[in-house]
Amino acid sequence: MRVRTRKLEPGELNHELIWLSISVGSLVMATGWLRLGLPWPQCAFHSITGHPCVTCGATRSAIEFLHCHFFAALRWNPLIFVSLCGLTIFDAYAATVLLLRSPRVRFADFSFMEKRIMRFAIVVLIGLNWIYLLSRPPAIF
Repeated sequence: MRVRTRKLEPGELNHELIWLSISVGSLVMATGWLRLGLPWPQCAFHSITGHPCVTCGATRSAIEFLHCHFFAALRWNPLIFVSLCGLTIFDAYAATVLLLRSPRVRFADFSFMEKRIMRFAIVVLIGLNWIYLLSRPPAIF
């Protein structure tokens, strides 16, 4: 794997602008949804099985994260908490790059083994997160 920094080439997709727009747009829509008092999303897996799914507690984790209650957000769903931390870092990077028109960071030339290790790590993290959620008292969800 190589990490490069370079200017955005003409005609190249502006990933920072696209993903920052999606992130901010999602935040605005979710905030509006909750402010209007619309119903919270219901987990079909939990309704059918009585057990939490991999993303159970994600909404509550995001709300706690946005209120800067980081420990509570971590307890609701550790994987979502880590994802929100990563998203916050990316959004700060994207906003900085867009405002300053500075070079973009790009990851390239992943080897077969690096791709395999990343896939394995992602599956393990999802599995560990689910084990954590299953170990919590059922009344929480």
